[in-house]
Amino acid sequence: MSVLKFPHLFEPLIIGNTVFRNRIFASPQGSSYLDGEQCPTPEVTVYYERKAIGGAATTCMGVRNVDPVSGMNWGDNRVNLRSGHGLSWFRYYTNAISRHGAVPSVELQHSGAFAQQSAMEGHPIYAPVEGDFDGFHALPMTEEQIVSTIDAFIEHAKWAKRCGFGMVTVHGGHGWLLGQFLSPLFNTRTDRWGGSTENRARIVREICKGIHEQVPGLVVELRISGGEGTEDGYGVETGIEIAKSIDGYPDIIHVSVGHATFDEAFTVMTPSMFLPDGVNVKYAAAIKPHIRYSKVGTVGALSDPALMEEIIASGKADIVNMARGLVADPDLPLKARTGNEKDINKCLRCSWCFSHLMNTGQYACAINPEIGREHEYTTEPLKVTHPKKVLVLGGGIAGMQAALTAAKRGHSVTLAEKSGRLGGILLCEADVPFKIHLHEYIENQIRRVGEAGIEVLLNTELTPDQAEEMRPDAIIAAIGADPVTPPIPGVDGANVMHAEYAYTHTDELDGRTVILGGGLVGIELGIYLKNMGRDVAVIEMADKLNCGENRIHEMGVRAELRRNGLETHTSTRALKIGAEGVTCQGPDGEIFFPADHVIIAAGMKGRQREAAAFAQAAPVFYQVGDCLAAKNIYEANRLAFNAAMELGTRW
Repeated sequence: MSVLKFPHLFEPLIIGNTVFRNRIFASPQGSSYLDGEQCPTPEVTVYYERKAIGGAATTCMGVRNVDPVSGMNWGDNRVNLRSGHGLSWFRYYTNAISRHGAVPSVELQHSGAFAQQSAMEGHPIYAPVEGDFDGFHALPMTEEQIVSTIDAFIEHAKWAKRCGFGMVTVHGGHGWLLGQFLSPLFNTRTDRWGGSTENRARIVREICKGIHEQVPGLVVELRISGGEGTEDGYGVETGIEIAKSIDGYPDIIHVSVGHATFDEAFTVMTPSMFLPDGVNVKYAAAIKPHIRYSKVGTVGALSDPALMEEIIASGKADIVNMARGLVADPDLPLKARTGNEKDINKCLRCSWCFSHLMNTGQYACAINPEIGREHEYTTEPLKVTHPKKVLVLGGGIAGMQAALTAAKRGHSVTLAEKSGRLGGILLCEADVPFKIHLHEYIENQIRRVGEAGIEVLLNTELTPDQAEEMRPDAIIAAIGADPVTPPIPGVDGANVMHAEYAYTHTDELDGRTVILGGGLVGIELGIYLKNMGRDVAVIEMADKLNCGENRIHEMGVRAELRRNGLETHTSTRALKIGAEGVTCQGPDGEIFFPADHVIIAAGMKGRQREAAAFAQAAPVFYQVGDCLAAKNIYEANRLAFNAAMELGTRW
């Protein structure tokens, strides 16, 4: 009998003398905030430590490259294992993880044919066979180089053990060097390192065997691709054969999928919001019946503890690995274990975290503003010594976050929202299947506001004078933005509507629909309507569709466009709108698009002036979210969180 709702998920796992407290493993993620010798700083340490505090069984520091000369891809980290202060810093890191009951792990990798950074630095790069890859020429590895690479993995594992790591994750998937050896597409060698599955997997077996022999007690997790996710790459049948050939060599076979260097495979490797929860579990489930000795892990689009419980209970996998899910909510394991799963912030799978890390080298999350700033705030922000009376204007994403953060800090908060419901403009996407986790997040925020002791005034659009009469110590204006109406003749016609209205009135969109605006709002609306079986086209005046600065989400969007065949037209500008359709200027001259309905998706304009009118209604004033600059969920939450954290700290 168990008092736990998810008993299989929280059953300890014992491998050798290592105890994992549950089956939730934090997958490897690239590290930022390293010092000049590529050692972890306190900032990166607390980023990973936060997952240990939240209850994960392991936390895995990602992308430690075993060949800092010829094996480096962009974003890889040269871990100087023999630096003068490296041991002390890594010991500090592993102690921070293990003191909370988690097992610290580190990912070991070699990029092989895709070691672009090494190539750009003038070093030769190597692969199983000679060839040109992503514009760089790779030389074939000699027998001596293969043996040297095996030794490099083992030597790094030795140092990991000395630094206090309890596990190493050997990266044998996603198209990197070991994955290249495993792949029949990349490995056409005719010696003992190529040809049959047994030969292609030899390098992996030798690495795992060597680590076990020379570093006893260190748990070895091997990540593989259960399928490469490309048209020419191998599928799950080959994935099964690979797993069978390595069974018993690693303690854990971590079954991922996809390829890091091909867009169509990347969005399966890192599942986009357009794919279902647990989309890649089928690969582990297909492999596990063939495995006798190693444990099997699965990964990809997992954030629902009920789904994870079913995966373990049904025998599809022994372990569930999570990356983005534990960024959105590092406390997911603890919340699931204690029966508070309703309070979990489920990952939106917008991949802002991944894209932001690639663009800036900084950790971030669209719905968790503490990520990347863990060193500044404890898990429970300290109560302020001088609590204030705070008025928040607007109950959308930014307004709710500001109100919640201020209330958590001990302030007395009133939240005024002009409509009859909290949630803001994104409520219009509540019925969009690929935005289900966004809807869950909004509903959770609404519930949290109700439980936080915040006074909520619905159907209340305050004027500056009314706000002043309430005598707040501080006002946080989060009153949003208005849709842009472009100056196109006929834009006020009866058949024309804005995207927000269209989302909530899809039943009116019979016949042909044309969307003017190929930004993210227009594209995602077009995908939604197309998936509903509607006849729809998206028209964009620029020379390409604009998915914003989120490069990873853009990959997912483009993959979905290829899948559902949404009609799009670029370099096409609307000239006039009529009852029968839209006349445009296209690349080859004037063109007419018949349309029963025309949707305007031309962006949003922040209500800056309206918000600024409240600047003198309280001693302290902040303007956050779309009314400062209409951007995205991340910026709305970040600005709101920052403003609320500052309240009462200096006055």
